[in-house]
Amino acid sequence: MTRISSKVNVKVITGFNSKTIRSGCRSLSSSSSVFKFVPSGTDRNSLKIPNEKIRTLSYKYSYASSYNTNLRSRWFSSSPLGTLIPPEEVKRFITDCMMKVGTPKENSQSLADVLVAADTRGHYSHGLNRLDMYVNDVKTGICDSNALPELVKESAATAFVDGKNGLGPVIGNFCMSLAIKKAKESGAGWVVAGGSNHYGIAGWYSLQASEQNLVGMSFTNTSPFMTPTRSKTPALGTNPMTVAARGEGKDEFVLDMATTAVAVGKVEVQRRKGEPIPNGWALDKDGKVTENATEAMQAGSLMPLGGAEINSGYKGYGLALMTEIFCGIMAGGKYGPNVRKWMSATEPANLGQCFVAVDPSCFAPGFEGRLSDLLNTLRNLEPIDPSKPVLVAGDPEASHVKEVKDQGGIQYHVNQVIACNNLAKELGVTPMKAIN
Repeated sequence: MTRISSKVNVKVITGFNSKTIRSGCRSLSSSSSVFKFVPSGTDRNSLKIPNEKIRTLSYKYSYASSYNTNLRSRWFSSSPLGTLIPPEEVKRFITDCMMKVGTPKENSQSLADVLVAADTRGHYSHGLNRLDMYVNDVKTGICDSNALPELVKESAATAFVDGKNGLGPVIGNFCMSLAIKKAKESGAGWVVAGGSNHYGIAGWYSLQASEQNLVGMSFTNTSPFMTPTRSKTPALGTNPMTVAARGEGKDEFVLDMATTAVAVGKVEVQRRKGEPIPNGWALDKDGKVTENATEAMQAGSLMPLGGAEINSGYKGYGLALMTEIFCGIMAGGKYGPNVRKWMSATEPANLGQCFVAVDPSCFAPGFEGRLSDLLNTLRNLEPIDPSKPVLVAGDPEASHVKEVKDQGGIQYHVNQVIACNNLAKELGVTPMKAIN
């Protein structure tokens, strides 16, 4: 762990409602004022704010990174709101919110488990960031949070499940549990569900299998966000996929990825923070690459994994289509451009999802040892930059889990805490209690 301290000059702008700020700088809000931070040297005229409202301060801050010594942007918060929150408190808050809108406690806890796991693993796009979506789906009646999945038909190694338009995590847990049972009995289990909803991070389900020494996989289709190669119209979802396999001890490989250049939630997080997105993530309404998170969300147009055609974006497009075959097509649900638009509350999502478990002991002995040998061989390759060691899928998440454990809580962006406090007030539940 390397810790760096640096003095940074920032301009602090106070006393304005956020809607009157017309700059692309980062923002922090409190109940009494809005704070905007931009690098010193910024042209004041570009901010369109009277000079008397701008003052320059110098802050000393430290940044810790497990992997490199490059300075990254951090938030200088003058807000009294704490942002380090214990996982159990986050789970309590999510459960309370869902129960307040009529979700049974057990189903509420199932949802809370996967959202907290997402944030604990560092996938902030799929944790608390998603809570208001679930609340809204239940409040509007578009999702039946009381529903339980139903087994429609099965064979020794397969099953088809009707999700009954219930909460995605409730359906997902049921299906992966069934796939694991079949894998232990028959060597493999392949379960497909229709009538489902957003189920959180895909890795939550593959990890359930790997924790029982099975190879786990899961796939889901989503609202159409991917613009296929050579097109300017979104027609497939981010369609994430995951594979998890355990090596020796707690060593494991956990791939959890969207088939777009990035998950839509990461664009949402950048928009929430008021920050740009990297080139190659998304297109604007005219089909041109954009670095503006708001433009990207308005267009709802993400590039496939790989980006432009010259960079093999058609491969990400192909993987998304493969996932769609496993999910929407195989489940008889909505598929491709027929899936409802993101955040739409006019019709059920009717997503298709796929859950797979395979027992590696059915094949050559020594699977765990060979897997760990390969993973460690890759980790020990000489890196280009000594401060950035070679990693394998799952390593960054494992590091984040350890960080959360060491500091006793999940570190949230202050804007996320503010959003949750507003939701708590709206629903009449106790806000989350922070450590700091």
